Order: sequence, then structure tokens, then C-alpha cells
Amino acid sequence: MQTYIKGTYKKTIFQSSDGFVVGLIKIKDTDDQELLDYIDKQFTFTGLFAQLNIDEEYKFYGNVIDNQKYGIQYKVEKYEKIMPEDKDGLVIFLSSDIFPKIGEKTAKQIVNTLGNKCLELIVDDYNCLLKVPKMTLKKAIDIHDKLIKYNESFEMVVYLTNLGFNMKDSLKIYNHYLDDTIRVITNNPYELIDTVKIPFNKIDLLKKELKISDNDERRILSLIIYVMKNICFQTGDTYLNFELIYRAFKYVYEQEITEESLLYYLVELNSLGKIIIEDDKYILMNYYKYENYVADKVYELSNKKDEVIDNIDIKIENLENHFNIDYNDEQKRAIKQSLIKNFSIITGGPGTGKTTIIKGIVQLYKMITGYSYEKLQEKLVLLAPTGRAAKRMSEACNFPASTIHRYLKWNKETGEFGYNEINKAPAKFIIVDETSMIDIELLYNFLKAIKKDVKLVFIGDYNQLESVAPGKILKDLIDSDMINTIFLKEIYRQDQNSYITSLAYEINNGQLQENFLDKKDDYNFITCNDEEILKITCILVQKAIHKGYDLKNVQVLAPVYKGVNGIDNLNKNLQKIFNPKDDNKNETYDADVIYREGDKILQLENMPDENVFNGDIGFIKRIKGTEITVSFDGNIVKYTPKEYKLLKHGYAISVHKAQGSEFDIVIMPIANSYKMMLYRKIIYTAVTRAKKSLMLTGDPKAFYRGVYNEGNKERKTLLKKFLTDKVL
Repeated sequence: MQTYIKGTYKKTIFQSSDGFVVGLIKIKDTDDQELLDYIDKQFTFTGLFAQLNIDEEYKFYGNVIDNQKYGIQYKVEKYEKIMPEDKDGLVIFLSSDIFPKIGEKTAKQIVNTLGNKCLELIVDDYNCLLKVPKMTLKKAIDIHDKLIKYNESFEMVVYLTNLGFNMKDSLKIYNHYLDDTIRVITNNPYELIDTVKIPFNKIDLLKKELKISDNDERRILSLIIYVMKNICFQTGDTYLNFELIYRAFKYVYEQEITEESLLYYLVELNSLGKIIIEDDKYILMNYYKYENYVADKVYELSNKKDEVIDNIDIKIENLENHFNIDYNDEQKRAIKQSLIKNFSIITGGPGTGKTTIIKGIVQLYKMITGYSYEKLQEKLVLLAPTGRAAKRMSEACNFPASTIHRYLKWNKETGEFGYNEINKAPAKFIIVDETSMIDIELLYNFLKAIKKDVKLVFIGDYNQLESVAPGKILKDLIDSDMINTIFLKEIYRQDQNSYITSLAYEINNGQLQENFLDKKDDYNFITCNDEEILKITCILVQKAIHKGYDLKNVQVLAPVYKGVNGIDNLNKNLQKIFNPKDDNKNETYDADVIYREGDKILQLENMPDENVFNGDIGFIKRIKGTEITVSFDGNIVKYTPKEYKLLKHGYAISVHKAQGSEFDIVIMPIANSYKMMLYRKIIYTAVTRAKKSLMLTGDPKAFYRGVYNEGNKERKTLLKKFLTDKVL
């Protein structure tokens, strides 16, 4: 439930260009019980604001949050300006920076002459100021105009909220356009999609209020872009053909449209610089820019001269002695090339020693540079796309690792990275694991943020699932033959009694052996029909827990969310078994989903300020009212109802969300109802998440079909072409 605080704005701690403010307010009044002790004291707040002025009074509406990094704050959702009414307040206001030509003496004269209603009188008619001693006409008009302008900012936000924009979007719009706001809204509200990142569907909901018809050209052009973006996210493609765009557009457009008309609009978008058309390739401008930039940067990085490292082979021998290990030729080459070459890729399947190599590179770099541990942390950076992958990397190498978003200082409020083309990251050597998970937009932002002389090593499995967002980065980079690439083929993780790794390679090669139904020490396939899958899955998880495995290390994976055997229904049933209703456990609700203390939780979006990232798994420690407190390995994060959309139960998760993680036990239903979502890459990725035990349950025929189903056609991207064009 929202509370309010009323008080005087005292200090700006931080302010971004789009109106995000961290500041201090001296609280005079509040209905928040937690803040009663702070009356007449300063308290930190955050939020988006059109304009705030020091020493003015405001009423903020929102909630107290406990930010892991910055402590207790008041998060403002909306606010009101409180105009001064008493004599002292009016004098302070009129002598503030809003009216630079009025000093305290003149302010007192205005209040003494016109009384406590002076502001209303001035707004109505500036001539009233001429009653004030020594007031000139020019100064009276100036005071009147500045007071009108001061009031307009809040009135403009009210205008936008009355149209239907929420407070956050209204402030974003006003802070960007200021006095030009009404003109833009009237001329073309769809412009807001590009300038302030208001989604198309939000603006389109307001088309009636804005008097825009379905067949208005402004709307159609924006709808085409919206459709193209959605197709790209559904397919992972960075360019589309005309037929696909036409089919998708007809589905969402409620009017008749011919191919000729759509082509006309596409050509118009091309002339406006919104898309690029090359043959039958229709490319959103952003993706064209991303792939071109990445190709340029990769070409530049990969064509730098090799570094000369004296006696590197002897140093690698010393490294072997340090770890008491014998590297094979592939591993030695991978370690050596990573330090000599400016840009290298190391790729291999499960058990080929990728983590061992990362550990070796880190130690050898330390030995060669002689950096202190503090200096090493600044110059050598280990990164991964997800929090869990970064944690696994850090534990294996005994060296700090971070998500890419966190390292680049992602700001969720502004949608920008702190490290960028202007403010470069300080690293000299960066190793990125699980590169197959990186999408083209993230790679673009990453490459923009690093220095020209940085050394890069990308590591990943060429055969795993691609990123959720558009692009197929690792595959395009390797297939371009531009980057020095080491392919790891020798398997180390497998012992005599292991079957998981063998099965993974059989799946990847499309050569499933007949014994895939035989029970092994680390593998079991329990045959059943679709109707029995849910029950058997629940039993298998329960048995694993009873054998002493922590719920953190037992994971159910599935490829779809909906249906009886989908992730959502699996989670509901697994919750009943592992965390049933208990009078001693608090609960809260989000539609038909129950969140209960003790629940296993999956994070769905990056929250760098809270040090929690997409794919992280935690447990609900406390529910107080509607506030959920989740512990992610000791990192405490709190969620209000508006933030429930960032959470999902984590008893069962998607294979995509599991990528970059490993679990002692993986259980995967194999249902006929999964249909085309059960394909080779998704099965391969799921199988390679299991460290100690893999249990499959369902129809062997569905599994067999999935292994031989290569899934959707290969993603259509231009990165490989742009790279190869560089050397032609």
C-alpha cells in the first residue's frame, strides 16, 4: 500500500539527464509508520521528477525500500508540489533560484504588499506587482512569466496523466520535450517510441483520446516497426523477408491491406531511416547498426599484432607445476593463444575443460604481469551473461567475476550503461564465458565500452541454444573464420561410470544409441504417457530431496510454460509438495500464483543495483504484508506488488533460463505436448546442465523425435556477412 511523506527538498545527491533523482527531503509529515521517527530529519528518496527545487515543499507518494547497496530509501511513484502559504515560506520561495532577480528584501516587500495570496494574484495579473515599492514593469513581467513557467511543468505532467500515460512515462516525456510536449503529442505521439522508449502498445491504447484512426499513416508506420521487432524477438533473426512481415502484419492490423500498400510503407520507413532494405532483406535500423559496429570492432581487435611473450612455453610448464596438472596440446594452445592473440575464441562441449583453461589463463596472466591482487582485479575481468554463470566462474578460478550488465554499470532507471563509448571500462584483459547466450545488442554495448587495446577471450559451447534476444553471436564469430578459434574435442569430465556426457555428444551429433533407455549410474529414463509425467516428476524430485540433495541443486527443466506439463503448472504442483501451506508461513498473491515463505524463486530481469540478475535463483525468507524478501545466496532483495512481475517460482524453469548454470540433478519431462519446442539444441542444453544425475520422464518416441528435430531454421543474421566482407 502506498504511503506519503511531506517535507522540504534539501539536497540533490544524483540527477540523470532524464529526470531520475536521488536526493534528501526533510520530512515534516508522513503516514508511513516506519518513518515517524524521521520527522524533522532528512531522508533519502529516489524517483523520476519533472523539476525539483531546493528548499521547496513537496508531497511524495510511494514506499520505503531497503536497497542492498544504498540502504533505506523512499521510492517515489508520484508527487505534488506544495505552494507556500505562510509569510516565511512565500519569502523563501520568491527569493529562491527560480526568481534570480529577487532578493530577500524585495520578496518581503511583495508579501507585505500583496499578502499571503500573492502568488495567485501575480499569476492572474502581473500589474498587481506595480503596487510594490520600486517595482518596474519589466521586473513585474519577468516574475509573472517565471511563475507561469514554474507552474507549467507540473500542469504538463497532469495533462499527460489525464491522457492515460502513467506518472513515470509522463515525467519521461516532459523531461525530454519540456515546452515542446504538446506539439509532439499533437503532431505524432508515436515519435515517443524512439525518443523516450514508450512502447507502441502503450501509445496505441491512447489513440482514441489522441483522435488517431486505425489507418492513420503515422500509426501504420509505427505498427510495422512494432511487428518487425516482435518477429525478431520470436525468431532471433536480425533481418526479415517481406512475406513474413506481411503475414504477421495482416494478423494484427484490423483493416485490409495489400502487399503493394505494405511495400509502400516499408519503402517510406526506409526513406525515414527506420529500416534498411537490401534485396528481400528488411532490417530494423538498430540491428543493422549493431551488426555493422560489431563487425568493425571485431575486425579491428582481431587484426592487431600478436603480443610477444618471452619463454611462454616454459611459463606454461610452470603453470602445470603450479596446479599439478598436465594440459593436453589443445589446452596448451588455448592458454597460449589467449595471451598472445588480441582476440580469441575457445569452444567445446561439456567436459572438454573450458573452466580449467579459464583458471589457467587467469593464473598465467598473473604470473606474467606480476600485478598485485588489487591491480589484477582492475586489469583482468571475468564476465558472464548471467549471475549464476558468473558465480560458477568465480568459484572455479578463485577470482571475482561479474555479469556483463553489472560490469558495464547498467542503470535500469535510465536504460543506459555507465561504461560506454565516452566513458570506457578500465580493463586490459577480458574473459567472457557462456558467449552463446549474448545477443547482438548486448555485444554492441559491450564492445562500445571497452578500450581499443583490450585483449578479449570468448568462451562457449558452439552447439548450445542461442541468446533469448536476436542474434547468434558465437556461431557467427566462429563461422566467419576471422577470429583465432580453438576447438576443444577431448573429453575430461567423463569417468567409466558416466553416461551424461556421452549422451550429450550423441544428441549433438544426431546419432542416438539404442541403449538410451537403459538405466545408468547417473542416468534414468522413466517411460510414461503425458498424463503421468506430472506425477512422476513430482515423485522424482521428492526422492532426490530425501536422498539429501538440497533443493538448490535439484532442478526441473522444461521447454514451455503453458499446459499440464508446462513450467507454470509444474511449479504449482511442486510447491504443494516441497513448500505446502503452513499457518506459520506468511503468503501473498499475484493473480492465481501464491508466494509463500520458503519458496524457491527465479529472477526474470536484471537488477544491477540490487546485485541480482536474470536467471538467478533464490528463496523467500520473509513476507510482510505484500512485501516479499528474497535471499539470493545471502543477497537480500525486497519486492513490492509492482515488482512481482520480476519473479517466478523456480522449482521448474525453462531450459533457456538454466543456460549458464549446472545442477547436481536435472529432471526433464519429455512430453508429446511440447511438440516443436522439443528439439535437438534444447535437449542438448538441458542434458548438459546435469553434473551428477539426469532423469528423463515421458515418451521415448518424443525424445527420439526431438533429438532428430533440428528445430527452427537457422537464425537469419548479417554479422557473419559483415565480417567476411571485411576481408574480401
